Amino acid sequence: MHLAQLNIAHLRAPVDSPELAEFVALLEPINALADEAPGFVWRLKESESDPTATVTHDYGDLLLVNFSVWESLESVWNYVYRSPHLGVLRRRREWFLRAVEPYLVMWWVPEGTIPSLTEAMERLERLKTEGPGPEAFTFKDSYGSIEAASLPAAAEARK
Repeated sequence: MHLAQLNIAHLRAPVDSPELAEFVALLEPINALADEAPGFVWRLKESESDPTATVTHDYGDLLLVNFSVWESLESVWNYVYRSPHLGVLRRRREWFLRAVEPYLVMWWVPEGTIPSLTEAMERLERLKTEGPGPEAFTFKDSYGSIEAASLPAAAEARK
């Protein structure tokens, strides 16, 4: 089994605004880091030729979508919390509104499966309405091979 993950963020301003210029400049190196990370399988891209292009969708212009598949919970954990990605994550409040409801969801998919964005958004909604379970969970309430929330970087990144 592989692990699908979706996380969303509400931008403070349009992606092409001066307020988000520094974030947009970080997209290429952070996306390249993900693409090369051990255990990375796939991520939804808007463009193969423009590494700064954000995913276009029908869920609102200021909603940023990050959707990917990983070999394991450990591999996505290591990318998020044990790579230079953590430095960008710590700056998220500069570019995104504070989330008041779940913004990350994960679930297991058969190896070789690429779920749709519609399914991912439905899983996030399920997490919001029903809470965590095997069909929709987070690092904190994982249904996988590690108890990620007990790892030290998680508490630090939530600050």
